[in-house]
This record gives sequence, C-alpha cells and structure tokens, in this order.
Amino acid sequence: MSDTLERTLGVRNLTLLVIGNVIGSGIFLVPAAVLAQSGESVPVAIAVWLVGGLLSLLGALSYAELGGMDPGAGGLYAYIRDAFGSFPAFLYGWTLFFVIGSGTIAALCVAAGDYLTQFAPLSPMAKRLFALSLILLMAVINVRGTRESAAVQNVATGFKVLAILSMSAVMFALGHGSTLPPVSHVVQPLTASGVGLSIISVLWAYEGWQYVTFVAGEAKDPQRSIPRAIVWGTVALILIYLIANVGYLAALGVSRMAASDRVAGEAIAQVMGSAAGYLIASAIIVSMYSAAHSAVITVPRVYFAMARDGVFFPQMMRIHPTFGTPAFAIITSCAWAAILALSGTFEQLLTYVVFIGWIFYGLGAAAVIALRIKRPHAVRPFRVPGYPITPIVFILAAAVIVLNTVISRPGQAVIGIGAVLLGAPAYVLWRRRAHR
Repeated sequence: MSDTLERTLGVRNLTLLVIGNVIGSGIFLVPAAVLAQSGESVPVAIAVWLVGGLLSLLGALSYAELGGMDPGAGGLYAYIRDAFGSFPAFLYGWTLFFVIGSGTIAALCVAAGDYLTQFAPLSPMAKRLFALSLILLMAVINVRGTRESAAVQNVATGFKVLAILSMSAVMFALGHGSTLPPVSHVVQPLTASGVGLSIISVLWAYEGWQYVTFVAGEAKDPQRSIPRAIVWGTVALILIYLIANVGYLAALGVSRMAASDRVAGEAIAQVMGSAAGYLIASAIIVSMYSAAHSAVITVPRVYFAMARDGVFFPQMMRIHPTFGTPAFAIITSCAWAAILALSGTFEQLLTYVVFIGWIFYGLGAAAVIALRIKRPHAVRPFRVPGYPITPIVFILAAAVIVLNTVISRPGQAVIGIGAVLLGAPAYVLWRRRAHR
C-alpha cells in the first residue's frame, strides 16, 4: 500500500478549485448590501469590490510563496505548523474539522435544498434528505479518485462561471435599470463605517481561495502550479464579480439593486420575466454544489497531514489501496457534515466560529515573514512581490475582520474562541500518544 498521494492535479484543475471554492452564494446576494452600505454610490461600491479583491490577491500572493516553498499535503496547516509550532496549527485543523470545513459543506448542501423548492415544494425532511444525498454523492466521487473528482469539479465550476457571465451579458444587453422608477426605501448615508462593513462583506464573498493549498501534495509540479493557480484564480474571481455587479446595475438600477433581498433573482426576472427564476435557482444550486465539492476535495488533506504528524486519528492518513485517495479522511469528514446537516447545528456553529478562520488566515500570511527569518536559504520558486508590505497588509485586513466581530458581537466572539480552545486537551492527548 502506498503511503503517499499521487500527483494528478494540473494548473487548470487547481485554478478551477480556487474559483469553485470561492463562488458559492455570495455573488448572488452580497452585491445589494455592498451598494447599500456604500451610500448607493456606484463608484464607491465598485471600488469596494476592487479593494476586497486586491486584498484577497495580496493574501493569494503570500500563500503562493508558501505553496511553492512547501509543496506537501496540508497547505495552510503546514505553513502555520512550520512557522509557529504544532499547537496553533492543530487548533486550525481541529476547528476546520469540527466546524468550518464540515459545517460549510453541510450549510451549502442544505441551502441547495432550500433553492430546490423553486421547482417543487419540499418538506423540511425532504430538503435534509436532498442535502444528505449530495454529501453522499460527493463522498463517493472523491473516494474513487482525485482525478475523477477534479473532473466533476471542473464541469461544475465551468457551468457556474458560464452561467454568471451569460446572465450578466443578458442583463447588460436587455436591462433598462437606469429608466426604472426608484423604489421607496431608506437610503443609508455614505460613512466610513458603512464602507468598512461593505469591505468586510466583500472579503467574506472572496473567502475560500486558500483551500487549494491543502492539495499541494497532489499537484503536478507544485512549486510552479500552486502559485499560478492561486494568483490566476483570484484575478479571475475579481473580474467575474465586477462583471456580475455591472449586470445587476444594468438590470435594476441603483435604487432597486440596493433595496433587493435577492439581487440576482430579481435582476434576471426584470429582463427575462418571472419564469427566469428557474435559471437563477439552477445556477445557485450548481454553484453551491461546486463550492461544497471543492471543500470535500481539499479539507480532508489537512486531516491527512495532521494524522501524519501524530496529532489526529491515525486512520486519517490511510490511503485507499485501489483509488489512491485519503478515503477514511474523506468519509469521516462527509459523515460529520451529514450529522451537522441533519441536526441543523451547523448554523449555530458557523455563526460562532467562522470568523476565527481569519485569525489563521492572518497567521498564514505571517508565516511568510516568519519562514523568511527561520529558513532564509529555503528554495522559493515564487517570491511574494512587495515583501514585506504585501503580507502585512493582508494580516491587517484579517485583523480588522476579527476585531470587528469581537467589538460588534463580543458574546459570539467569546463562545467562538472558547470552542476553538476546547481543542487544547485533545492536542495534549494526541501528543502523548504520539510519544509513547
């Protein structure tokens, strides 16, 4: 039985993984809130999407250096471990397994079931069963082979990108938003705090590009392909998001777009009629499936790396003798996601803990600086441009997101941090077992 993962993913697979992981439901909902928080100023709103994209690109450039320097499995987990020690790295993996990774998969699959009601009424249990069927499908596909799973992901991501671009083109060509009468609603004044909130919303919409680093151990020529995929994927996301915003504006106009609760659905219905709601529902379902499928491909590789370090269940590092995948890690991750989907607890868990992810994303960028100091002679095929300013700016952006949550929702922040620190006793236990 092989104890290493086969390198099967090329630049195209990795780039589509970046895009697929990021585009879920955010671009179908967030643009309206961003425009409203920007005082209904189109130039400010577009600038916010650009700033959010550029901040994400700074993080992508930082992680590109790390991905080229350390092409093994685990990605961000490994970067934090090598720069700051195994304990903070374990806490990231612990949180990823029990909440962020599995909870995100559950949330996306359940939300896809909610959108399925656009086609036919479904009971709450029917929606849960639909979510479970998606999780089971993804588990089977991913266990049977990384190459095959990437092929499915490529098709799903290509479909949703094509759908967004096509709908944007139709909205731009047929929209008459500028001539529609404005709707009556309270216009939020343009304030620094409003712009700050809109940037945070946009950063959430861009979140997920870093997951591709988890599969560096299965990338072909990883010292070149990982940096290219992260950067190219992030640049593509910026363009896709800007194009979608222009389409919404063309279809609805400023006032209607800012007041919309379902901006994508309302925009496409405005230019193509109410029946077009089926189109946007289909696009959102595929988009959510693609994002969940990307997570199933990537996050089990962190558990695989943790097990190899002796700080997680040893079965997680088992490689399937026929399919060459970390099958146990994939199945366990999907099983926990299924439990969360059935119980509905993922909503509460994600609410309390998901902001914690940004602490670790900031640590990932800080690892660039730490490893430049600790390993000055390490081979770095890609060096982050603008060092050290580039990683520092991204670290500051991550700190703002975390501090905003701590200040605005201190109770939530305390519970979230407490949940993460529950991993400390587990870390001590696994370390003791590893040293026996």
